[in-house]
Amino acid sequence: MVVLALVCVALALIPLGSILFTVIVRGSSVINVDFFTQIQPTPCSPTPGVVCPQGGIANAIIGTFLLLGLSSAIGIPLGLLAGIYLAEYGRGPLVFAVRFFADVMTGLPSIVMGLFIFAAFQLLFPGFVFSAIAGSLALAVIVVPFVARTSEESLRLVPGSIREAALALGVPKYRVTLRVVLSSAREGIVTGALLAMARIGGETAPLIMTALGNSFVSTRLDQPIQAMPLVIFNFATSPYANWNALAWGTALLLVLIMLGLSIAARLLLRRRFRERRIGA
Repeated sequence: MVVLALVCVALALIPLGSILFTVIVRGSSVINVDFFTQIQPTPCSPTPGVVCPQGGIANAIIGTFLLLGLSSAIGIPLGLLAGIYLAEYGRGPLVFAVRFFADVMTGLPSIVMGLFIFAAFQLLFPGFVFSAIAGSLALAVIVVPFVARTSEESLRLVPGSIREAALALGVPKYRVTLRVVLSSAREGIVTGALLAMARIGGETAPLIMTALGNSFVSTRLDQPIQAMPLVIFNFATSPYANWNALAWGTALLLVLIMLGLSIAARLLLRRRFRERRIGA
């Protein structure tokens, strides 16, 4: 039985290992200073006597962090407020409806979120359909239900005795929630926020329909903006060698960023469980 389990684990790890190995080998060859400081080059395939410029993805790096920052600034507070409502104040059928729709939205394909924002902007703000703010809102729609559910679960893990002790001292309900309950659950909430950022960091479909991408550095919210998932999608399918190489480098950088967010979330979870074990 143990041997069979080990074989199953090995079979599961082989595809992951091969993907990581390929991305590291092919992506590391283009990681240099130019990769981080220059914008995408003119498309080119090497021929005798022709040297193709490598270029970089500075515009995509800036755009990715701008989209992550904006979507997190919009989605995380809204998701946290929804989680507080579900865990602390919600009663009756409305709570069931909110929780049900949050679960449904968590499982929806991300392209549906992008289509929703695209259609909404097409009707309300036709001049801003392809823009950084549209891309940020599409990602924020993904963040809200995820953070709402993780925040609710983190708040429910706070012992009821803590709430009762604070209320017995005459502290108002809202202050108990803000000062006591949120403080006790902050690591779980931060973990959920980091995992939400790790999820949206690699989303491509909603950005194709909203952010669109560009070939220059831009921080304007009303204009199309480039992002690393869009670089991978567009450059990997192009017939040009220098764009293909940049796609591999971008994939490696994106994997490292998402891996860093996931590791940070797991470290917070481990610390939280250790503190709970010591407290018990």
